[in-house]
Amino acid sequence: MATEHRTVLLKEAVEALMVDVNGFYIDGTFGRGGHTAELLSCLSEKGVVWAIDKDPQAIAEGQVRFQKDERLKFVHGSFADLTTVLSAEGKVGELSGVLLDLGVSSPQLDEAERGFSFMRDGPLDMRMDTSRGLSAADWIATADEKDIAQVIKEYGEERFARRMASAVVREREKTPITRTVQLAGILAAAHPAWERGRHPATKAFQAIRIFINRELEDLESLLSQIIDALKVGGRLVVISFHSLEDRRVKRFIRDQERGIKLPKNLPVRDVERGVRLKKVGKAIKPQHSEVDENVRSRSAVMRIAERVA
Repeated sequence: MATEHRTVLLKEAVEALMVDVNGFYIDGTFGRGGHTAELLSCLSEKGVVWAIDKDPQAIAEGQVRFQKDERLKFVHGSFADLTTVLSAEGKVGELSGVLLDLGVSSPQLDEAERGFSFMRDGPLDMRMDTSRGLSAADWIATADEKDIAQVIKEYGEERFARRMASAVVREREKTPITRTVQLAGILAAAHPAWERGRHPATKAFQAIRIFINRELEDLESLLSQIIDALKVGGRLVVISFHSLEDRRVKRFIRDQERGIKLPKNLPVRDVERGVRLKKVGKAIKPQHSEVDENVRSRSAVMRIAERVA
């Protein structure tokens, strides 16, 4: 049974996002609607929120929960399609803010049939959008050993990636790998250095999930579109849960702040350097009280940026 989803950095994220009570906002990772509900509670009757999510189940549940609020529109898809979604309604450059709460929600992790968790036996799926794309089982069944190793190393930062990939290929020749606990057992057996308090398949499962759902590619795509999507003064708020995501967000904001590289001490304005985005404050992490109540929030990092030109 799925546990209740606890929204991470709820108040902090919405407070950072809120620049106009009459504004137009996008929650790019609707999940179970925690941030969206808080955002709606802060907006006037003129405010508008579009909620995007890959997960058709999340969209369906949200439509029931918020059916009476006409300020909210649901979009089934990826936030990577931001420009396409906005262009269809002539809304490019009109956003007051975009919020991304990256990663998976508690219901996705806790529902065995979704295939995200190595702790609960279920079909090896891992797709956030179950209506399209290869499942993890399909990919595991056909991918080259070299590709499996690369995914586990790059997206999981797992130093024993080659050993794990070799074990997966060897075992799939004996019997199809179609269950989460089955794959977790293979990965664990191939891992020679178990860490206390961490399942040896943790990083590999993370890596496969990120790859299957194109999570980093989608984030890069969103970042490449965000400045033109926001109006001047509009904000981007991103909550990341691992360093692969956070590094990309941090680097993007830093590069945008630097603008065009010019000789030092040259008397030029930010606009002349092509600076269109600046960070707002420092990175924010959950308080100890939130981590005590929700251990899944412990790795969260929130970064905020604002369009300035």
